Amino acid sequence: MSGDWAVELHGIRKRYGRGRTAVHALRGVDLTLRHGSYTAVMGPSGSGKSTFLQCAAGLDRPTAGTVRLGGTEITGMKENKLTALRRTRIGFVFQAFNLLPSLTVEQNVVLPMRLAGHRPDRRRAAEVLHQVGLADKARRRPGQLSGGQQQRVAIARALVTRPDVVFADESTGALDTTTATEILTLLRGAVDTHGATVVMVTHDPAAAAWADRVLFLSDGEIVDHLDREGAPGHGLDGDRAAGHGLDRDRSAGHGLDREAAAGHGPDRAHADRIAARMTSLAAPRAHTKAAA
Repeated sequence: MSGDWAVELHGIRKRYGRGRTAVHALRGVDLTLRHGSYTAVMGPSGSGKSTFLQCAAGLDRPTAGTVRLGGTEITGMKENKLTALRRTRIGFVFQAFNLLPSLTVEQNVVLPMRLAGHRPDRRRAAEVLHQVGLADKARRRPGQLSGGQQQRVAIARALVTRPDVVFADESTGALDTTTATEILTLLRGAVDTHGATVVMVTHDPAAAAWADRVLFLSDGEIVDHLDREGAPGHGLDGDRAAGHGLDRDRSAGHGLDREAAAGHGPDRAHADRIAARMTSLAAPRAHTKAAA
């Protein structure tokens, strides 16, 4: 059933332009991701990673195919309804924190509620700020926080509406290694402890190693995947039999279980395997350019 899946992409194609000069960014992507899963998407420059995220998140419309989020088809949805859905059922974490400097931390967190026309839930805001370790920063302004703290605010904002899925686009790209690890631990904990679903585009094998599954894109197609040992199945390319996601009953607790999250952190060997797959994808492209 569609309700079993947080994200469903069927036959997704995206073409820019027409005729001989057309660029085919996505070439028939089929993918299903379970609730409570953590997926990283990698690929060489120009492989279609950004287009994949934009189409999956409803930020851009595919040329062909269908996208479902939480069982709701968004492909042909009118723009006003799609905007409302993004504000309530999708969370976003980008490399640029995208916080409003004139608002307090709490006001930034509840902004999706305000934009959706809902009364801000300060209790829920306090809950997610506690989860990301910023319970005492609610009245601060973004400019008074470090880069890592600002990204924590962005994660709290992404989680505040309990979305069907959180899309993260190079969310640690502007952070130092130690701070990036803290952010990845938070995302991992949001999945393991609170049943969140995270889809993360990244160029960094060490960051991707935190995910349950890494998908590799090349020339607009999913050409490979690599699973973390012990991770539940995701239903890639129609394989819907494996795994049942995470028990959402675990989301009742308060605060992220950092010890549990740390236990699901990456090991160096797994990150090395991911890096090796990336190298093998990039090598043919480099060879082609050299030959030209």
